[in-house]
Amino acid sequence: MKETHNPKSSLDRRGFIKAGTLATGAILLPDWMQASHHISGDDTIKIGLIGCGGRGTGAAVQALSSGQNVKLVAMADAFRDRLDKSFENIASQNYKDAKGKKVSGDQMVNVPEEQKFIGFDAYQKVLPLVDVVILATPPGFRPIHFEAAVNAGKHVFMEKPVAVDGPGVRRVLESAKVAKEKKLNVVVGLQRHYQKEYTEWVDRIHQGEIGDITTARVYWNSGGVWVREREEDQSELEYQMRNWYYFNWLCGDHITEQHIHNLDVGNWVMKAYPEKAYGMGGRRMRNGKDHGEIFDHHFVEFTYPDDRVMISQCRHWQNTPNRVTESFIGTKGTAPRPGRLLDANGKRLMRYNAKKDESPYQIEHNVLFEAIAKGEYKFADAENGAYASLTSIMGRMATYSGEVVSWEQALNSEMILAPGLDNMSWNSDAPVQPKEDGSYHVPVPGVTKVY
Repeated sequence: MKETHNPKSSLDRRGFIKAGTLATGAILLPDWMQASHHISGDDTIKIGLIGCGGRGTGAAVQALSSGQNVKLVAMADAFRDRLDKSFENIASQNYKDAKGKKVSGDQMVNVPEEQKFIGFDAYQKVLPLVDVVILATPPGFRPIHFEAAVNAGKHVFMEKPVAVDGPGVRRVLESAKVAKEKKLNVVVGLQRHYQKEYTEWVDRIHQGEIGDITTARVYWNSGGVWVREREEDQSELEYQMRNWYYFNWLCGDHITEQHIHNLDVGNWVMKAYPEKAYGMGGRRMRNGKDHGEIFDHHFVEFTYPDDRVMISQCRHWQNTPNRVTESFIGTKGTAPRPGRLLDANGKRLMRYNAKKDESPYQIEHNVLFEAIAKGEYKFADAENGAYASLTSIMGRMATYSGEVVSWEQALNSEMILAPGLDNMSWNSDAPVQPKEDGSYHVPVPGVTKVY
């Protein structure tokens, strides 16, 4: 009998645990439990970067800027050119060491040629060399890499989303349990949980300043992201790997890759996860062959316990107004945008000035590496990262199919977007194949099956 996963059984409005915040009282670990007590035997925290694109490069720079005694010692990517560009970028930065002294990148980066690994199995070669891994490959690989890192006893920073389908979410949840048992710190790049403007705003909402929240509106409306042209003699698999944003087995669609941030804030404020999703979507502006199989717009209604609703919009349309934000309506007032609260008469209750705040991207690394340096267990973001990812996946399933999709249907779905991903090589066929004209099959609401 298939196990049914239902987190809401222990997650009512009062029981929801706000992810991304410090645990109540850090657990000090004995030396033998502290991620091999540092691979080198000294107090240097050795970092490995798995996934050397722009976000991985930025995360490595932030890790090296955390103010702790850290060094980047190993790197992995599917492509050598991306690894080399990332290495050059990271090594060219100026940093501060654990004593606050300015140092050049070559003092923080020690990645010899034999510790630069290329290919689908490159991540396996990084793990024995490091104390902490940064997981920043396309998200379709995240469940595999996270599981391997946890099994190897490594602390983890991983980018969102943490999965692109229900089986991937379940795999991350299983690894999250093991990470907790091993007292491994895990931070997920849902950085609003580490942004003071958001933490103070959400805290005051939870304290009841605008009453009970009844409605949320969340948005990621923008002009879209890069497109990488197909190169001559490029295999279909390499093309999709380099143009990964437009293939669901790698990205999960932009509702999952980007809009997850706003959906996560909605869950956080609601203190719950949605019970069902109902929506629509399609391709209007970005519908060329180079846009793969994803939609360029999604509109979803998520229904929470007590019939509370989150209205969700995301689109990739150029020359239209951008909007990336969240707002909430309560029984006693409103939260029109992050850092703002108004009472029922429009009187200002809160107006937060975030101009002087440190970047939340940097804060999440500062607190992670401080905890590791002190031998403390404080961060367990993986479970909420999985459920935030599932929220976005449920939304995508609703827009692709046109059906009402429940939380349980999304979580227990057996549809794997990329079968055989664990054993993929450059000899493998791409999980998605183009049609004769070079275009790709695009989901059709009312026709497409999603579980």
